Amino acid sequence: MWSCETGECLRTFAHRGPVRGAAWAEGSDMFATISDPFVEHNAQISVYDVPQSASSPEDYDDTPRLEIDLPKDPTTNKRVNPTNITWLNANEALFVTFDNGAIRLYDPITGEELDEIFAHEKKINRVSFNREKTLFITSSADFTAKLFDVVDLKHHKTYKTDRPINDAVISNTKDHILLGGGQEAMSVTTTAGKVGKFETRFFHLVYEEEFGTVKGHFGPINALDINPNGLNYASGAEDGYVRLHFFDKSYIDMKDPVPEEPEGEEEVAEPQAE
Repeated sequence: MWSCETGECLRTFAHRGPVRGAAWAEGSDMFATISDPFVEHNAQISVYDVPQSASSPEDYDDTPRLEIDLPKDPTTNKRVNPTNITWLNANEALFVTFDNGAIRLYDPITGEELDEIFAHEKKINRVSFNREKTLFITSSADFTAKLFDVVDLKHHKTYKTDRPINDAVISNTKDHILLGGGQEAMSVTTTAGKVGKFETRFFHLVYEEEFGTVKGHFGPINALDINPNGLNYASGAEDGYVRLHFFDKSYIDMKDPVPEEPEGEEEVAEPQAE
């Protein structure tokens, strides 16, 4: 744990394996982490209390209040690695994604598994939510990004590409989705940027249609985010660059298309009251 103002390390929380993610709960009085398997230890979810009543960070307990063990998949006997963790609204559940395409919800008090779905065929690289946390989108190595409802984990939309997707974000000002990815980093040195498909791709949230791309990187895009005001977005890639892109006026003023009625269907006039 670090001080944002001074850069000083305030407290260290030891784990059994490499830590892959951390997330603060609403209210900032606890946080959760996910860690990989290591030697004989399974992957793990850890929840720590950091009460605001503590006089200093040295008073924080570095022992987890809750540890959730993540054993091997019983069907394949392979270890399952968590890839992302976040808290749902009102801290009602821990939301965790995995490298086998699964999404699970856990009770942050008891550690009980509340729900599980298999959203993808391969690893879920990233998950992001809309501003209200009513929708979330997953990006996967199976070449797809999928849109879900937070309340019931119902699948709504699928955005298909011809490359692994490393990140996807939902615009707060338009019904648009931004996707980023490209071929795996291990193959980048032998491939030209055009062939590697390292563009940011724009999809319509509702119609699942791709309507634009933005080039610039010469490595797989690993991170995307849109400014809350909707005027620009940032992308970070394996090439070592973070690029800030400003939308032009034509995009900002762009009207979303309305699907035309199928041919042969005529509007029926409503009867008028006498």
